[in-house]
Amino acid sequence: MHAVALSFVFFFCVLAAYYVMRPVREQLSAAVGSTQLPWFYAATFVATLALTPVFAALVSRWPRPVVVPLVYGFFIACLLGFVPLFTVHGLLSPRALGIVFFVWVSVFNLFVVSVFWSFMADIWDQQQARRLFPVIALGGTAGAIVGPLITRSLVEVIGVAPLLMVSAALLGVAIVCVIWLGRWSRVHGARREAIHEAAVGGGMFDGLKQVFADPFMRSMALLMVLGDCIGTINYALVTDYSGAVFHDAVARTRFAANVDLSTNILTVIVQLTLTRWLLVRHGAAPAIAVWAVATVGVLLGVVLSADPHAPLIGSMPWVAVALIVSRGLAYGMNGPARESLFAQLPRSQRYKGKNAVDTAVWRLGDVTTAWTMNGLRAVSVGVAGFAAIGALAAAMSGVIGWRLARRIESGSPQVDAPPQPA
Repeated sequence: MHAVALSFVFFFCVLAAYYVMRPVREQLSAAVGSTQLPWFYAATFVATLALTPVFAALVSRWPRPVVVPLVYGFFIACLLGFVPLFTVHGLLSPRALGIVFFVWVSVFNLFVVSVFWSFMADIWDQQQARRLFPVIALGGTAGAIVGPLITRSLVEVIGVAPLLMVSAALLGVAIVCVIWLGRWSRVHGARREAIHEAAVGGGMFDGLKQVFADPFMRSMALLMVLGDCIGTINYALVTDYSGAVFHDAVARTRFAANVDLSTNILTVIVQLTLTRWLLVRHGAAPAIAVWAVATVGVLLGVVLSADPHAPLIGSMPWVAVALIVSRGLAYGMNGPARESLFAQLPRSQRYKGKNAVDTAVWRLGDVTTAWTMNGLRAVSVGVAGFAAIGALAAAMSGVIGWRLARRIESGSPQVDAPPQPA
């Protein structure tokens, strides 16, 4: 199907653009150590919290064909703006540039992916989402594999600044896909009525309000916080390992690229073998459950390991394997299952509430977990203790996600309401 191929390319470009830059961000955090991550996450949370109402205001007042390209165009302009900062010495100190770049890449990741899935949930209905989202997600996974390969191959040859221009070009292709998909959906889409392209209406703080007022959004926010706990713990443990073992930026960047590559290969395998079959035949709940059980298992492996920093598979230690497995299954199974649930919701929730959960709530979870980890380190909690906390969070997330998916998929589909005046 032409539209599925376009969606595949769209997500490929979005995640390839992100993963070209991600290893650069990772080596910056490894250089300072995980104890500084709370400050990075706090700055990211503040930036995200400031931008979330701005995005809600855009979708309230402007139609979809304007908003989505505008968001990607903004990030292209930012990427081009970073080029002189990386090439002209003295414009920013290395530490200041590292902080700004870390925060910007973290915000970039949340918004471009959230907007992509909001757009997908707006052009496909719920049954199509269960059938097609695992296939479309493969495009993102392919981009997530190609991105680290580009960085690993070119970082020592051309440096950072040209890589930013590669990311900008990929986002330019994504904008072309948005325009073509918009034209297709107006003629052939399951949601081709004009209401699905119109401005959503309402106010700029609707998304944040929905997180507190709507039961579904509250549950999704809780799942996001629990997922943050797992991801931030694994990320911090791997960051500490990288900083202790690798003593130069190139080695840390290469290690981060290898972790990303392994994660994304696992994601492809899972999407090709399990995810689509589970979603089409059994719905989102079993996919969420499989992710939770596997994540609990691999984190318990870290808890029980005599030396979680010793090589386990190739050169990867237990802590890296735990990150690869939990993140790979989160992207390959839990992510498509979660996104398919949003296809059944009204447009205001698909754009505003979803964006608030995917951005502000996500970064709030990062900040909370990172500061909590620093506090627990003060009372001598180590790698095994943190892994045990992550396993508990995964178990709770599995139970809550299973129940939520069963409730949503067994209920009557929600019907889009017409946009309310601003």
